[in-house]
Amino acid sequence: MINVLLADDQALVRAGFKALLDAQPDMTVVAEASDGAEAVRLAGEHRPDVVLMDIRMPGTDGLTATRQMPPGPHIIILTTFELDEYVFEALRGGASGFLVKDTEPAELIQAVRVVAAGEALLSPSVTRRLIAEYASRAKEPLAADGLDQLTDREREVLALVGTGMTNDEIAAKLFMSPATAKTHVSRAMMKLHARDRAQLVVIAYESGLVKPGWL
Repeated sequence: MINVLLADDQALVRAGFKALLDAQPDMTVVAEASDGAEAVRLAGEHRPDVVLMDIRMPGTDGLTATRQMPPGPHIIILTTFELDEYVFEALRGGASGFLVKDTEPAELIQAVRVVAAGEALLSPSVTRRLIAEYASRAKEPLAADGLDQLTDREREVLALVGTGMTNDEIAAKLFMSPATAKTHVSRAMMKLHARDRAQLVVIAYESGLVKPGWL
């Protein structure tokens, strides 16, 4: 069973999500929060697998709450606009991906399952747009801990992950099997202590492996 925490300041939105998720045989909503501070507190109490986090809430917003979350839950950011100005910061702060609020119900359900399984919720097209949007505002690239531990091939794969490529696309570009590409991604995640693919994207961007001109 996937335990879900809903964090949104609009009661009607929470009610809609709760009805949808509770109707699934493998999901249950264990708690609801109307602001970020309450979401952090309830996450500590209920230990959900997934948090659906609205990014714009009064008081403690979703970005701050994401940073303050206890270890464990995977966080999906809910936003009205695909390129909300805080989305990249949310990913850096620990979110596993994001959804726009008008996402189709079936896509929301699938997203919860994907994130609960430890995968990142970032499509290649969204990844490319995110990097294009924020790379131009970036400060000097940050040196990621352990980047020098990667092999040349792992660095190459990491850079391609950062541009939004899937494992299949990486495999085709580097003339390897998808399984080998997946292995390189997994090893990079382990060496860089990355929680998921979304965090790999952030590391690739912040370390300078991905540059705006590549997109």
